[in-house]
Amino acid sequence: MTIKVLLADDQALLRSAFRILVDSEPDMEVVGEASDGAQAYELCRTTGADVVLMDIRMPGVDGLAATRMISQDPELSGVRVVILTTFEVDDYVVQALRAGAGGFLGKGAEPDEMLGAIRLAAAGEALLSPVATKGLITKFLAQGDSSADGGPGGRGAEKLATLTGREREVLTLVAGGLSNDEIAEQLAVSPLTVKTHVNRAMAKLGARDRAQLVVIAYESGLVRPRVQ
Repeated sequence: MTIKVLLADDQALLRSAFRILVDSEPDMEVVGEASDGAQAYELCRTTGADVVLMDIRMPGVDGLAATRMISQDPELSGVRVVILTTFEVDDYVVQALRAGAGGFLGKGAEPDEMLGAIRLAAAGEALLSPVATKGLITKFLAQGDSSADGGPGGRGAEKLATLTGREREVLTLVAGGLSNDEIAEQLAVSPLTVKTHVNRAMAKLGARDRAQLVVIAYESGLVRPRVQ
């Protein structure tokens, strides 16, 4: 299966570099290029893209607005957005996760890391780098608005009542940045069992992917931000 990638960045030189990198892989291809968010949204609808590499800052409709447009379009439910940003510690990235992005990647990432990110996103996994998980999310996510204060009454707390005890436990570990294999080792269960719990939690909470589970975990108050 070939992963169809859409590039959205206002810098033509960067898009060219990304295209060369992506098209060099046998399992992926670039199906379109956009210089702003509005064009990215329209190309998502016409190219059948699986993954969008989205610059967060673009003229006109920016990456944040475009991500929201994509995530709210039922016809694009299978599209995964990976935000590209110069600075990982950036409040706009938190907003992007809330808007429906599957994760983000620094523009200084190594080529193999970017290619791996595309594959992870296409598989529905969250792309949250160690810097993001341990720094940005814990520092900003629960502080992004007054309803997400890290307390038991935070936004989305009522949804947690639908989860079983084990699903809540797995959700807490997902929010800590652990992979399925790492969670399985910690809980002494199989990775398949963990995947089942994750999928059930996603369905019950209406989450598109693991990144959205992380958002819900913080906004509901299940996980509290660590003071750095």
